[in-house]
Amino acid sequence: MTPDDLVLTPKGVRFSGRLFPCSIGKGGLSDQKREGDGATPIGVHRIAGMLYRPDRITPPAPWARPIGPHDLWSDDVSDNNYNHLVTAPYSFSHERLRRSDPLYDLVLITDWNWPNAVPGKGSAIFIHQWRRPGYSTEGCVAFRRDHLRWIAERISPGTRLIIPPT
Repeated sequence: MTPDDLVLTPKGVRFSGRLFPCSIGKGGLSDQKREGDGATPIGVHRIAGMLYRPDRITPPAPWARPIGPHDLWSDDVSDNNYNHLVTAPYSFSHERLRRSDPLYDLVLITDWNWPNAVPGKGSAIFIHQWRRPGYSTEGCVAFRRDHLRWIAERISPGTRLIIPPT
């Protein structure tokens, strides 16, 4: 592990000499991640992309991609595009990336089960804004808005998110 890694600890995520409180999945940590279990997958995951809402925030990094009104994320295990960015209209089950709440104003995409997704192994394991302190996610890692922005401004593609077993 290096200071440039995002490392989950019992007290939050350690990154660049700082400790940030965070929320994880309501299903806790899992080394057997499955679609819909609400668990955060144990392992070493790399940051594969960054998305942001251009109507709400400025890009936190030059490599950030704007979220458009038709951007979705497929979570349908029967879809060939499972666990990938897709565009509306879309007939398979999906998650809308352009949400009315601020949770996905800034999204860091991890490489969990991506790009070669195994159906049912879990989708959309992101780093995003939390709803409120202590409120769990569906498997993602979530931060306070200003902390997420600070982190996003300092990471690069390939930065590691390390979720160790408890």
